[in-house]
Amino acid sequence: MAEPGPAVRRRSRSASARKRSRAPTQPCAAASPLARKRLSPGGEEAPAESPCNNDSEDMFGGHDSFYEDDSLLAQIDDMEQANLQDKHMDIKAAGEFTLGNPQSGIDRRKQSDFSASENAAVHKVEKADSSQMTENDLVDSNEEPGDFILDDLPSSQLLYLDKMDELSSASRKSAVTARSNNCVNSCLGKISSPSFCHDAEPREGNTEVPTGSKCDSSKIESLKDHLKSAMTGNAKAQTPLVSKTKQLKDAVLSEEICVARKAIESSSDDIGPFYGLPSKVKDLLKQFRGIEALYEWQHDCLTLKSLQQRKNLIYSLPTSGGKTLVAEVLILQELLCRQKDVLMILPYVAIVQEKVWGLSSFGVELGFLVEEYAGSKGRFPPIKRRMKSSLYIATIEKGHALVNSLIEAGRIDHLGLVVVDELHMLGEGSRGATLEMTLAKILYTSKNTQIIGMSATLNNVGDLQKFLQADYYTNNFRPVELKEYIKIRDTIYEVDSKAENGFSFSRVLSFKYSSDLEKADPDHVIALVTEVIPKYSCLIFCPTKQNCENVASMVCKYLNKELSAPKEKEKQELIKNLRTIGNGSICPVLKHTIPFGIAYHHSGLTNDERKIIEEAYSAGVLCLLACTATLAAGVNLPARRVILRAPYVAREFLKKNQYKQMIGRAGRAGIDNAGESILIVQEKEKQLVRDLVNSPLENCYSSLLPELTKGVQSLLLSLVGLKIAVTLEEIYSFMCHTLLGVQQHLLPKEKSLLDIIKEGVENLIENGLLKGKMSGKDHNSQSILTITQLGKATYKGSIDLAYCSALYRELKKGLEGLVLESNLHLLYLTIPYDMIYSCNPDWMIYLRQFNQLSAAEQKVADIVGVPESFITKKASGQAIRKNVDSAIVNRLYLSFVLYTLLRETNVWSVSEKFNMSRGYVQSLLTSAASFASCVLRFCEELEEFWVYKALLTELTKQLTYCVKTELIPLMEVAGVLEMLLSEKAEALQEEVDELLRMPTDIPGAC
Repeated sequence: MAEPGPAVRRRSRSASARKRSRAPTQPCAAASPLARKRLSPGGEEAPAESPCNNDSEDMFGGHDSFYEDDSLLAQIDDMEQANLQDKHMDIKAAGEFTLGNPQSGIDRRKQSDFSASENAAVHKVEKADSSQMTENDLVDSNEEPGDFILDDLPSSQLLYLDKMDELSSASRKSAVTARSNNCVNSCLGKISSPSFCHDAEPREGNTEVPTGSKCDSSKIESLKDHLKSAMTGNAKAQTPLVSKTKQLKDAVLSEEICVARKAIESSSDDIGPFYGLPSKVKDLLKQFRGIEALYEWQHDCLTLKSLQQRKNLIYSLPTSGGKTLVAEVLILQELLCRQKDVLMILPYVAIVQEKVWGLSSFGVELGFLVEEYAGSKGRFPPIKRRMKSSLYIATIEKGHALVNSLIEAGRIDHLGLVVVDELHMLGEGSRGATLEMTLAKILYTSKNTQIIGMSATLNNVGDLQKFLQADYYTNNFRPVELKEYIKIRDTIYEVDSKAENGFSFSRVLSFKYSSDLEKADPDHVIALVTEVIPKYSCLIFCPTKQNCENVASMVCKYLNKELSAPKEKEKQELIKNLRTIGNGSICPVLKHTIPFGIAYHHSGLTNDERKIIEEAYSAGVLCLLACTATLAAGVNLPARRVILRAPYVAREFLKKNQYKQMIGRAGRAGIDNAGESILIVQEKEKQLVRDLVNSPLENCYSSLLPELTKGVQSLLLSLVGLKIAVTLEEIYSFMCHTLLGVQQHLLPKEKSLLDIIKEGVENLIENGLLKGKMSGKDHNSQSILTITQLGKATYKGSIDLAYCSALYRELKKGLEGLVLESNLHLLYLTIPYDMIYSCNPDWMIYLRQFNQLSAAEQKVADIVGVPESFITKKASGQAIRKNVDSAIVNRLYLSFVLYTLLRETNVWSVSEKFNMSRGYVQSLLTSAASFASCVLRFCEELEEFWVYKALLTELTKQLTYCVKTELIPLMEVAGVLEMLLSEKAEALQEEVDELLRMPTDIPGAC
């Protein structure tokens, strides 16, 4: 990619050859072909006519057209030159020339030449015109072309545009071809019958061009100049950007949006064509989602007075009840009718990517932008749009960083709506603390931003209402009835709240077990499965990843072999696709289970593997998935029956929220009449399970205090850094509006909220993150706090306060001796601290990888503090006298993993080489890319680390795309990454190498 020139010449080599071969009598010149000098038959130069266009620069860069090929003008020039030479030869042979009676041979040659020229010209005009129409059709009719370019359309929407354009190109092409033929025929008709000067008389033996030929040549030059002038004028003319049909459709849509906007702004009960939105939204929902009508509860919710008054709202319904559609309608109202930006916060990267893809088509059709903020993606602050509103779809962490950047830029009021899915995550550890900080800042800094929260598992809604200053709506609607069962031994009991002990007898399993099968399957999983598959779908939730694979293999081993017959071709295609994704490798378990329509699904799979398995399950190719609990909180994959293999997630007993999420996957709207969930229970767990199914949902408590460095202290630092609150009094006022402030009555009596604040501020001052003096014993202290450069870098980089000092020391140490022979040292600096403690190095692999490093790369280990002797002794099992920090050791080991991955770009080979699951390797890559972007922002705020800026920028890109360095510019082209999700990096590398190879026809090439 570094030498685009040769690549371009390589593609147009045949055109270049034709260009050289057709000009043997003309001298080489750098001038445009239209202005080049011609030689007379006697060898003298005839002065070239200056073209009508007075531009000094060559329009076509040394070629006759933008396509670097023979244009219509060049072909006319060649034909006329050949014609004049033939006429001169005939004149010398015959001794006379009769005006108006040319030789028949000449006429035949001219006719043949112009016929060939016409065919080529028609093809080129057709190609150029079609290309112009395609580009113009993409531009929005309501804005200037420049605005469209400035909008920097996200790649997902560009891909959608390309697909829509392909569908309409065929109908445009016929009209373009007809117009091109008329244009070319008209031009060639004028050229094919030229007029000669009647007073011209040729002289025998004269070597100069005859007078008539000079006049003829002059007129042809004038005609050529006229054609060029006309073509130049056409190129500069303002052509219609879109078709009339699209203009009419856009005009109707704009009118409907204006009407809907007025209806929303008024106090009228009129909700417009479709809940205050243009009727096109309803058509798009039917086209893209197959939704023709809303559920009754959705209608009731969308017509709430609180929403019309733009109050905050929390609504709760069971899983699969249709909560997301309500949020999407509210998002479209904000984007189209109020012309404000929207932030949608989702819990996981996979869900963010799924939602970005799902809403991009709406963005293209309705004229708003969809931007992804997940992993290393996202710009801070976001680009300020002039003509279009933006929908930011973000993870919890990226959403927080986005809100911080908007507050700092003074643009938080541009955010009209914030939608939070899985609102119950407020009570889940550090991610809950981050979500609470985000919402608290929005509530405190913007009075015009509406907040909508939704969840299927909420209990203490009163606290959440007070925190968000929101109304509450709930409904028990489910599109499909859910029946809950538990299984003890071979007996099935139905969960019945009216029964004395919470369970009522349902039936006894009738499946006949042999002695061998009883030993292999004591929990009767096969009996439960065979009742529904292959006719219906089934999910088995397992406690661990290994258990998922074991259950899938066991079911296949004892399942009826006839089950492999349905959709055999599709199953083989699935295996082929998985092998392609794995660069020729496929998991032996999946290879064995997929022919039976069975697979496993957990974090040990790569993202691409999980995605293709999910698609196969949704399409009915797979009828059974053995999965972990993460699937319940991830993508929507419903089933007729959901089986819980045990009441555990890993080693922890199941929580009610987790249980509800898992069983909520049972029942597919529009397919099943009912859904079933069966929890497999051992006799000793019976009482625990009875308490589980009959207990209320867990309460949601603030995580700011338990997550000290990621919670309270991080919040205090950013409050001062963003100048939201800079005194103890202001900070206390802000904290009272958080969920922690609402629940401060739950705090221990010996420590009040003010005490927590003071303790946090003092700790930040001691660590050099804040400056100021703590004076006064009450919260009325007016001492102003300021943030240090280190503190500013920490909150802007979203660095955990527990690690900011360690990161600073390591970056500072790197300045003294950063090894740049490879990127190993930089990779060490970008290993996320929170992944260090889950790493358990294999010491033989550690030593083997260390020995494969160069001398300079081995020096990195010494610099960071892991000597070779330590690794050698560990690998040989010898006693270690001098302890080495295990965090540094693990971090270096993970650096070896990433270093190998970036060199080989093959997750499968690296996972085998380090004896890790390929899902873990990919997770490490994704986390490192995200942390590298955080470290980059950290360094941007500290002038002493200026050297890291360029280095980390390129490393972040390499980690994001996981390709060779020379491929990074290609991956940054909009849509290329999405288009190549299933392509091999090696195959792409071969293509790039081929393009970069020096063409053999270039002088001086080897």
